[in-house]
Amino acid sequence: MKKVLFSLAALALSAGAFAQAKSDDIAKIKSETIEMGKIPQGTPAPAVFTVLNTGSKDLIIESASPTCGCTIGDYTKTPIAPGKTGTITATYNAGGIGAFEKHMNVKFAGADDMKSITIKGEVLSAEDYAKVKAGIPLVPAGMPTPPNMVNATPIKSAVPAMIAAPAVKKIAAKKAVKTAVAKTAVIKTAA
Repeated sequence: MKKVLFSLAALALSAGAFAQAKSDDIAKIKSETIEMGKIPQGTPAPAVFTVLNTGSKDLIIESASPTCGCTIGDYTKTPIAPGKTGTITATYNAGGIGAFEKHMNVKFAGADDMKSITIKGEVLSAEDYAKVKAGIPLVPAGMPTPPNMVNATPIKSAVPAMIAAPAVKKIAAKKAVKTAVAKTAVIKTAA
């Protein structure tokens, strides 16, 4: 029985000795999400994440894997000394117009978990991107452009008409009653 207990204790201690750290224990990514803003279609846009080694040993980035084919990942390949920084670069190809949110999974040597980092932004057509750079506001599709709005005919509000409608109906009803009473009186007088 003592041999079994001794064996279990030895197994527990050895498992604890080989336990790996969490990513947050050995590395700190300055910003886990980077907002890239508006970017032109077809022009690859890089975002650079800074990684600080918060551990006591050299930090090695094993991988930085994008979750789709539209993003390319690159990272510092050499060991990062304690207290020093390295980088992870996510380059988005900007192929499709519209908002995007892309993720990369980062694996550090000695950590049993992965860290997720994110890039966000909006891809614009070349024409819309030029307008934004020139300071011209973009107008959603279907909306008149600002110069057309200056010369536009004002729209009358339907609210005053809705409020006035019951009053007009009451007046018309009173006139109809007066007319009916007057016609009845004329008919009685004629008879």
